[in-house]
Amino acid sequence: MVLIAVLWIVAALSIAVTGLTRSVRQEAALLGVARSNLQATALGEAAIALALQQMVAAGKPAGEWREAPVQFQGQTIGVSVAPLTGLIDINTAPPALLAKLYMVAGGLPPAAAETLAQATVAARERRDARGVPARFEAPEDLLQVPGFGYDLYARLAGLITADLRGSGRVNPLAAPPGVLAVLANGSQGVVDQIAGARRTGGEGIDMTALDGNFVQQTAGRQLRMVARVPNADGSAVEVLRDVDLTPDRRSGAPWQIFHASERAVPAPTNP
Repeated sequence: MVLIAVLWIVAALSIAVTGLTRSVRQEAALLGVARSNLQATALGEAAIALALQQMVAAGKPAGEWREAPVQFQGQTIGVSVAPLTGLIDINTAPPALLAKLYMVAGGLPPAAAETLAQATVAARERRDARGVPARFEAPEDLLQVPGFGYDLYARLAGLITADLRGSGRVNPLAAPPGVLAVLANGSQGVVDQIAGARRTGGEGIDMTALDGNFVQQTAGRQLRMVARVPNADGSAVEVLRDVDLTPDRRSGAPWQIFHASERAVPAPTNP
């Protein structure tokens, strides 16, 4: 009996040690991922700061969407620059544009996209005790709209803003490819044609294939900067900063950051 009891104790201890070892390994792996993401975020912030410094030094704020690769610590980090006028403002975009966004960029069926667009408008027009519309304070507030899941938000995050307070229309010269696709009703050919003309600096770019109801060429001093920092395993971290090029009088900085977020992008899976 004593021998059996000892064997049971040894077996129990073995199971406990195995479980503890597995737990330690899992925690170590999680810490490694967190550390990698933290380092990537710091690199992304540095790349965005360098891109902004170059822009301010040149005295030519970006008037259209473009990519500006930055070299930092021996690594090439892709930085995209988009005036906010090229994004879709979730506070002022008409329901039809929101539905098109949810359908083309979000991948929703037409009926579901229209329903969610109406729910979005209802959420932003809900009035507080003073009778003032609630408005969305940040793009992430869309997650509070009934039926709006994180997967959908992740597909749209780079295409939307909550800070324009304009007409609700979009400047196609400043629009990233994803927004151009929305304005072009999903036509990749139209997106490629406009993007190619922008890269070559062509004048009189043909915009007639875009939905004219949602297009307006406006300028501004607010930018969306996105740095994509690759990790060794093929994943990446996207560092997003919304920037106002108006100098900050309190700190003396030549710009102001008014919205910041990061997003982990998983490594592509082999089919």
